[in-house]
Amino acid sequence: MKRFENPLLSFAAPLLILLALLGTLQREGSDRLQLMPALVVGVALTLSGAIGRSIRRKKLLLAIRSSNSEVN
Repeated sequence: MKRFENPLLSFAAPLLILLALLGTLQREGSDRLQLMPALVVGVALTLSGAIGRSIRRKKLLLAIRSSNSEVN
């Protein structure tokens, strides 16, 4: 299993979402549209990570099941 190099990187997406939401509170009107890319990128990175973890866990479970069936 590989070791995660930079643990601070895992906070980047949630902080990007938080920054976009806080910026939305401070701006008015059409200036709020400038924060949408940050919000969309933060949400997309978070969802991508969650889906990737789910797929890796499912593959691992299938590998464990297949190795157990070969032993029996």
